[in-house]
Amino acid sequence: MPLDWDKLRVFHAVAEAGSFTHAGETLNLSQSAVSRQIQALEEALQVPLFHRHARGLILTEPGETLNRTVREVFAKLAMTEALLTESRERPAGRLKVTSTTGFGSTWLAPRLSRFLQLYPDVSVTLLLDDSDLDLAMREADVAIRMHPPRQPDLIQRHLASFGWRICGAPSYLKSAGMPQRAEDLDAHRLIIWGEHRPPVDEINWLSEAGRRPGAPRRAVVEVNSLTGMLKAVQSGLGLAALPDYMGEELDGLLHVLPELKAPRLDAYFVYPEEMRHSKRVSVFRDFLIAELAGTG
Repeated sequence: MPLDWDKLRVFHAVAEAGSFTHAGETLNLSQSAVSRQIQALEEALQVPLFHRHARGLILTEPGETLNRTVREVFAKLAMTEALLTESRERPAGRLKVTSTTGFGSTWLAPRLSRFLQLYPDVSVTLLLDDSDLDLAMREADVAIRMHPPRQPDLIQRHLASFGWRICGAPSYLKSAGMPQRAEDLDAHRLIIWGEHRPPVDEINWLSEAGRRPGAPRRAVVEVNSLTGMLKAVQSGLGLAALPDYMGEELDGLLHVLPELKAPRLDAYFVYPEEMRHSKRVSVFRDFLIAELAGTG
């Protein structure tokens, strides 16, 4: 017998929520109605889809297999619906954008008001995450990443190259002194990114500047957030290398060793092939390019 779409929709909600009660709240159904639908689906397939236990539900192996397919199907349906309902004349609908927490919070978020003034029928969901969300599985529509996409089936557009600034608070440098060359950093307190999922390759280049490779300086503090590193620098804790896209956020800090050679930071606009003809995607891409060129 063919699978029932309504039962699959209920199954997907239960699999994502982990309980009949939470799935019922999402679907506006009673717990008993949700339970009946799952039981009917299990009877139709003649396999158990969930292990029931006191703390909730866990997918069985057949349940995991079904949920992978169902998640992909519903993701593609959602994308198709969004493309079909998007106006031919003007961009409309929700655009899910993912970016690193540093770039998204300090550069992108303050500019969204200008984008939404230009395109009032578009609504933006901004997902800040230093790991790569899966665009193929529709965790987001588009991504701004600080590295080329690792998935071969994604479309990419190079947006910009950024530099780094070694920054320190005037109060810190007054007491610790201004370094004159890279080797002088040995005598300074450094704030670097921790080991947890760095969003950018070579993000901790400052710890090895002026030293032989493989012998980095120890940091006084490790932080897994560029914004957190910035706040630590502003407090007078020490020195950190911060991307120059942070712009006005760096005002009030002194630029240390400006002549020191640093790696470049390349930003890419990335989206799946299916979104190639989306007006929301194309106008957002063009907006980013204009803003980064200083013409927006």
